[in-house]
Amino acid sequence: MRYFLFLFCCLSFSWGQDPVKWSAQARQTDTNTYDVILKANIQDNWKLYDVSLPDGGPLPTVLLWKNATAVGALLGSKPKTGYDVIFEMDLAYYTKELMWVQSVSTEDATIELLVEYQACDDALCIFREEPLSIPTDGSLVNAVERDLTDVQLGGNNLKLDLKNTELLEASGPNVKASWWRIFVLGLLGGFLALLTPCVFPLIPLTVSYFSKSSVSRAVGIRRSLSYAFSIIGIYALLSLPFHFLDQLRPEVLNAIATNVVLNLIFFTVFVVFALSFFGLFDLTLPSKWSAKSDAAATRSSYLGIFFMALTLAVVSFSCTGPILGSLLVGSLTADGGAMQLTAGMVGFGTALALPFGVLSFFPNVLRKLPKSGGWLQHVKVSLGFVELALALKFLSNADMVQGWGILPRELFIAIWMLILLLWAVYLFGGFGFMHPKPKKNSTIQKALGVLVVLFVAYLAQGLVPNQQTPLRALSGFPPPAFYSVYETESDCPLNLDCYKDYETGRAAAIVQQKPILLDFTGWACVNCRKVEENIWTQPEVYKLLRDEVVVISLYVDDRKPLPEADQQTITYADGSSRVLETVGQQWSAFQAINFKSVSQPYYVLLQPDGTILNAPIQYTDKATYLAWLKEGIAAAKSPQPLVPAFGIE
Repeated sequence: MRYFLFLFCCLSFSWGQDPVKWSAQARQTDTNTYDVILKANIQDNWKLYDVSLPDGGPLPTVLLWKNATAVGALLGSKPKTGYDVIFEMDLAYYTKELMWVQSVSTEDATIELLVEYQACDDALCIFREEPLSIPTDGSLVNAVERDLTDVQLGGNNLKLDLKNTELLEASGPNVKASWWRIFVLGLLGGFLALLTPCVFPLIPLTVSYFSKSSVSRAVGIRRSLSYAFSIIGIYALLSLPFHFLDQLRPEVLNAIATNVVLNLIFFTVFVVFALSFFGLFDLTLPSKWSAKSDAAATRSSYLGIFFMALTLAVVSFSCTGPILGSLLVGSLTADGGAMQLTAGMVGFGTALALPFGVLSFFPNVLRKLPKSGGWLQHVKVSLGFVELALALKFLSNADMVQGWGILPRELFIAIWMLILLLWAVYLFGGFGFMHPKPKKNSTIQKALGVLVVLFVAYLAQGLVPNQQTPLRALSGFPPPAFYSVYETESDCPLNLDCYKDYETGRAAAIVQQKPILLDFTGWACVNCRKVEENIWTQPEVYKLLRDEVVVISLYVDDRKPLPEADQQTITYADGSSRVLETVGQQWSAFQAINFKSVSQPYYVLLQPDGTILNAPIQYTDKATYLAWLKEGIAAAKSPQPLVPAFGIE
């Protein structure tokens, strides 16, 4: 009776609507020994059953090796376990996708495999026999695309046959607007640095020195302005090396920002800076640097004034370094590359130089400046808490890129809440760190403490599971919602159906007769998270993503190693070459080769045959993104099908 039910289900189900799509690849591990990587992409609401099931239930999935012998156990994805309403029993099953790895031994050039499986949704079951011929040279075999002409990303072919490529020239970020945003952020960072104990006491001393040591007020003003412009120039020069890197290899800036080792180094450095701010030790650059700079500053020429400015940069490093570090790492991941870094550095230097230049015109204002005192220490300790919170972001970047799972979203938020609560206690006078506990706290301190407590209350909602859009104001900073301690339906943003490689995603688009939304993203991409959590969550946008397109999310910072057969060498304009060894390197090169872009987020709407539907778009506002999405979907709709789906007219 059970087999009759399966036969009835199979006959009543359209063969062009197979809910399970298989692909396979063989990777040689020894002489005549291979790891066969078998993947299945499963449609929404469908279950593919495990290889081991109790009697009386559905048929288990069976792997029949025709000309190979299985060696060892079947490894890979772990099944879910739950109550099945059709068979009324607890069963092990897979949803969305699975990946198995089976070691086999064979002397043939092609491994013949027959996969027998059963899949069910809430009302229907199917039974299939899927034959797969898997070459031992590492080529990818996709069962549903076997009879189609497709772009294979294995081997040495990353190039797509794109149409309407002139639309790529119309794409690109609003770089000038981005530069201004980074400049303003740098400006704010510089103003914050002015309020630190390393910088603020130097303002009246320096301005008074130029005023009193000059033969006239005009000369004093010129020397003060030269000092101010020297400060700006020094910080602008710090970004100069990154321009050479940007010219040689544009993707290297993103690689720096997402590199696991560098992120761990940044995490350690920021923790050290925070401990320094707390007063555990003083962190300064080598005294020889400041001595040499100070000696050169004794010259009366404008070159001497430049070295005075350099001395300021060196001696104030313990306070300005952490702020500059935040600016450096944030700018490296932005769309404008080295130019945005320069804009941020110029903004920082401008804010730092502003009082030295302006106060030379109004020396009487010096008397009205607040005196140095305990409030500067409060600012420094507060910056320590901020640096400690920022340090966690770098650890999170490394964790997500490597997939360690040690810092999921909820733990990240909980640690932030703890850091901020300690900050609030400090502001309310609960303790004084390395200094005596203050007898009286200012009104400003108490007000800031109240704001910190309110922010902690806001963060608390991020600990609640199954929220659609928690913590929108922080989008991109904590790990994404699907990087969670709670079980989620998928590892795609907002539980959308998405694909993590181009081939399987394109196959789904052909089957579903839908255009592709190509999403170049990254685990450590802040703006990617902002788009996903602030724009994709809008009901109208979410509906289009769910119903009208096939989302292919390609993570350019994915550090999973590629099979040796898929690793390849590419050559740069300067003649140097490099081997693509990881999944992220492959997708980064794929983006650069086909779309002449290396920044993320980067979105392309195209047909499965490679026809670009409209100009690609990057980080933008909600209204622009929605209009762009509607435009591309409208362009995709025509009387003709996108690509014949497996011979079905």
